[in-house]
Amino acid sequence: MSDLVRSASAADQPVLERLWLMFHHDLSEHSDQLPMPDGTFRDDRLRTALADADWAPYLLMSDDRPAGLALVRGLNGPARVLNSFFVVRGARRRGIGAQAVQEITARHPGPWEVAFQDANQAAVRFWRHVATRVAGEGWSEERRPVPRRPDLPPDVWISFSSAGPSDQGRGARE
Repeated sequence: MSDLVRSASAADQPVLERLWLMFHHDLSEHSDQLPMPDGTFRDDRLRTALADADWAPYLLMSDDRPAGLALVRGLNGPARVLNSFFVVRGARRRGIGAQAVQEITARHPGPWEVAFQDANQAAVRFWRHVATRVAGEGWSEERRPVPRRPDLPPDVWISFSSAGPSDQGRGARE
């Protein structure tokens, strides 16, 4: 197991909450989302990830410092969903994000889905690159309407399958 990705627990909640604020600050560039009056963003997904057995929260680490977060849902369903994924700006472009996704998907082998917005060109490039690293050419992309938000453009969803830790990377070579 890597020092880059570690399972998060309730004891990590203060760090996760700070990373969550940075994550949503970054997302606000590509959406109409503003903070609530107290300066925070909705954190129901974060709280659910820490309490629900169908979710898995992760901290991304660079040495002993937090470098990002990942929230996975659907552990007991037909496909796992990388519900939220964030790497702090100071840790980007070092391969941390791509390596973290490979490690997280290997921990939960099988079908995966990731959503992002077309307007976020960095996310478009990143997720297409990561899907290829994890699954080779065995991934697909589709647009789906945002639930309860017909005013927003559809989300882009990438789907792929990952192998377990001992098979990690095999899909990209086949």
